[in-house]
Amino acid sequence: MTLIDVAKVAGVSPITVSRALNRPEVVSEDARKKVLEAVRVTGYVPNMLAGGLASNKSRLVAIFVPTIAHSIFAETVQSLMDHLTAAGYQTMIGLTGYSAEQEERLLGAVLGRRPDGIVLTGTLHTEESRLRLQAAGIPVVEAWDLGASPIDMQVGFSHEKVGQAIASQLHGKGYRRFAIVSVDDSRALKRSSSVVNQLKALGIEEVPMAILTAPATLQSGREGLRQLLSDGHEPQVIVCSSDTVAQGILAEAASRGIDVPGQLAVMGFGDLSSAAHLHPALSTVNVDGGRMGKLVASALLQRFHDGDGHAPVRLDTGFTLVERATT
Repeated sequence: MTLIDVAKVAGVSPITVSRALNRPEVVSEDARKKVLEAVRVTGYVPNMLAGGLASNKSRLVAIFVPTIAHSIFAETVQSLMDHLTAAGYQTMIGLTGYSAEQEERLLGAVLGRRPDGIVLTGTLHTEESRLRLQAAGIPVVEAWDLGASPIDMQVGFSHEKVGQAIASQLHGKGYRRFAIVSVDDSRALKRSSSVVNQLKALGIEEVPMAILTAPATLQSGREGLRQLLSDGHEPQVIVCSSDTVAQGILAEAASRGIDVPGQLAVMGFGDLSSAAHLHPALSTVNVDGGRMGKLVASALLQRFHDGDGHAPVRLDTGFTLVERATT
């Protein structure tokens, strides 16, 4: 089956078929439905390689995330994929496992497939990765973080400001004995360091920390609380690197008969869909991952449209502290 065969079945021109498959935003909804039905009936499979060579475009965007297990990145990725798909782009996901070296290896494999754009999670990369991306000359978005040396575009928020805001709010509520349970992810550690620095500025010098191996799991939270208690610490409040870790702490606290928030307050991060429905409901930080994904997609699509004549993009998506029953 060829594109011409699809056009005959759909009752439209071959150019309309091509546009409906590659640039659906420029054809009517009625024409697009006719083409998609004709594709279904005929079993037509477009030759993306030939089309890519002809247009010098692959219509492929690579998205690198640390993990999809218990992932606070899921909402951002889903939103990003939805908006790119609606614009006629396909996506592929690479898992970096929280490793800049693994990200470098993935880039070596992906760049050979000539993606139109790449989305990276965070701003921590190897020097080789930076050099490769700069030499490739394709649009790159660093999401979920804002750094001082962007590769290209950045759409995210300041983890340092998140840490400062958490420390100031909890200190203002009267908490003085703090502890931190975090996984060893660079973004989580940025927030943790910021919490510690802000508390020092407020006169609190000792903030014990339990650092667990990423990715975040319920077991991470349970183990983190066990470590703190076995080391003799008696925190009034624990700041967690994610809602998943916080849920583990709530489970461990319940198993030990520790009242939350009476004896121990808990602060999460990410505002997962489950956070508001826990008992007690979890206080956390909302970063609106869906909106972030939409903005990343918009930045890429605008760059695809503008080509080299682009303006710098650095969007601060911000965050919101969400106070619930655990604090």
